[in-house]
This record gives sequence, C-alpha cells and structure tokens, in this order.
Amino acid sequence: MSLPIREEFRHLEPYGAPQLDVPVALNVNENPYPPSERVIADIAHAVAQAAAGLNRYPDREFVDLRADLAAYLYRESGAILRPEQIWAANGSNEVMLHILQAFGGPGRRALSFAPTYSMYPEYARDTHTEWIVGRREGDFTLDRSKALAAISRHRPSVVLLASPNNPTGTALPIDLIEAIAARTAELGSVLVVDEAYGEFRREGTPSATTLLPSYPNLAVARTMSKAFALAGARVGYLAASNDLINALRVVRLPYHLSAVTQAVARAALRHSDELLSRVGQLRQERDETVNWLRSQGLQAVDSDANFVLFGTFRHRHAVWQSLLDDGVLIRETGPDGWLRVSIGTAAEMAAFKTALEKVLKASER
Repeated sequence: MSLPIREEFRHLEPYGAPQLDVPVALNVNENPYPPSERVIADIAHAVAQAAAGLNRYPDREFVDLRADLAAYLYRESGAILRPEQIWAANGSNEVMLHILQAFGGPGRRALSFAPTYSMYPEYARDTHTEWIVGRREGDFTLDRSKALAAISRHRPSVVLLASPNNPTGTALPIDLIEAIAARTAELGSVLVVDEAYGEFRREGTPSATTLLPSYPNLAVARTMSKAFALAGARVGYLAASNDLINALRVVRLPYHLSAVTQAVARAALRHSDELLSRVGQLRQERDETVNWLRSQGLQAVDSDANFVLFGTFRHRHAVWQSLLDDGVLIRETGPDGWLRVSIGTAAEMAAFKTALEKVLKASER
C-alpha cells in the first residue's frame, strides 16, 4: 500500500547529524562540560516538585519561566524586557517553526543567506513557505547593499539571519542588523536574528536584543542547549514585541512546554553564573584552535561561536572518515571542501589535533 505522504516529502531523509558511539564527539556543537553535582541536585529537586503535579496540565503561558528568561537577558545583554516579550518552546527549532507557522505559509516567502543553518529551508518546506536563498561573500560576511536589495526584490514575510552564523561562526555587525531591521519594517516583514550561539560572541559584540525597543518586527532567538550545557532538556526561546509573541501563542500546540521542562529550565537559570563559567574557557580554546589550524596551512574562519569551520580539502569526506576511524567525529557540513569542529575539552581538542595531523601528513588535501 502506498501511503498518501506529501509529494515533496517522498524519498527525503530526516534531518540529523550522525549519532555514533565514539571517544571524541565534536560534531553537534554541544557544551562538553556537564552540569555540576550541585546543579544536578537542584534540577532533580525541581523535577521532583513538578512530578507531584503531573496529573495536571502545566502552566500553558509559563509565566515564571518567561520572567526568569527576561531577567537573564538583562544580565547577559542589557536588554530590558517584560516577561510577556519572551517566548519559549522545545528547543529553538520549535521556536523557529512557530515563526514560520505564524508568518509564513502558502503564497509567502522566507529568505536567508547561504551558507547558513541547514534547518531553515526545512522550516519553510514544512509550512508551505517559499524558500529564497541569497549568498554570503567568499569570506562568509554579508554584503549590506546586496542583502538589502535582495530583501527589497523578494519582499519576504520572514528574513532569517543567524548571528553567529552556523556553520561559519561569523557574527553580523549590529549596524547591518539594524539596517535590515529597518528595511524589513518598511516592508512589513519579520526579521529573526538567531543567536543560538550568542553567549560565545567575542567581547564587544552586542546582542541584537538591544534593538528590540526600536523594531517591533524583530525577534531574537536564543537556546539553553549550547552555553547552558542543557542540550538534553530542549529549551529554546526568543524575545520580541508583544504583538509578535501573541501571534506565536495562536499557532503553538496546547500546553506545548511540559511542567518538567519548565522546572528544569528555571533550575538551570538559577545557576546561570556557574553554567556559563566555562564559556570563556571555550572561547579561548576556540581561538587557539583557529590559530593552530592556520599553523597547519589550513584556512580557519574567525568564529564567534563554539565551533570552527576549516578547510579546504579536495576530498573532505575522506578526511572526515579518517578522523572518524581514529575515534574523532566532526561535522561534514558547509560549502564543499570545508569541515566543522565543535570545541570540546582540552583533552578532546588534543585528540582532534593529533588525528588531523595524521591525516594531513598522509593526504594531498
């Protein structure tokens, strides 16, 4: 029997990086440092308290979590936000899907600039939104005049900008983000700045949350998966105007954020200073990795994230496979010839360097 699957889904494979049992996994930009015993104990206590009420539905407006997230963004970025300006869901993936459900759809367009996060076109596909892709420059920056021209020409309902960008790690200048926010406001479009790796940005790089008071069409997305070392909890969120948030409330599924998820996220936020204490260390390891890769005669992109894009290789899959054969899993992603390595512990990065040195000696690149 042939099932009536949507035609555009036939023969497609689901999204996902390889999940392999290897000694060194550096392929999905996780934080390599688990929560401390103290944080684990607090999370466990919070979950136990939530479990006592699991016969009831959770707070569907998750007002306490929204207040905690607003307070965190004030400490982290200086953004002054009310709880009702915060939205959260099961990972920033679901947050982004809510955006496309509310503002995309048949007859509408979403636009971004490649190379960028590979899930964006899938959000568009799943919501019957036409996907328009512009191009970044050879150094993975975004040309201001070209970007504004593309937005004016295509008049998308939604513009998606990752900053820092995945897979390149590059952050967008705040004046460029503001120029795009102004142009999309003129066109009646929504601009989403995806700051999933925002906490890893280099000193002096402001967050787009500082632009929120001036642009009610702007949404800034974050996640607790990366800097907070909470990937397993699946908590993403965004900050935006009340009107934009209210549109997301229309499309969300009832009680989409479980009581357990809310409890875990709030407990983690109580320990934000401790959980984020490794961010500086990971930044330093990232910058040292960039310098080391360049010392090996490779290109490495300056990164504001917790990963580095490097290359180029004539046969990148062979390089990826050779590293895997030595127990080091990285990501085969981005433009042809490039590979991406997540920043791990000092020991994991040493294993990566040893394995890559072996490959470089044996290969023609």
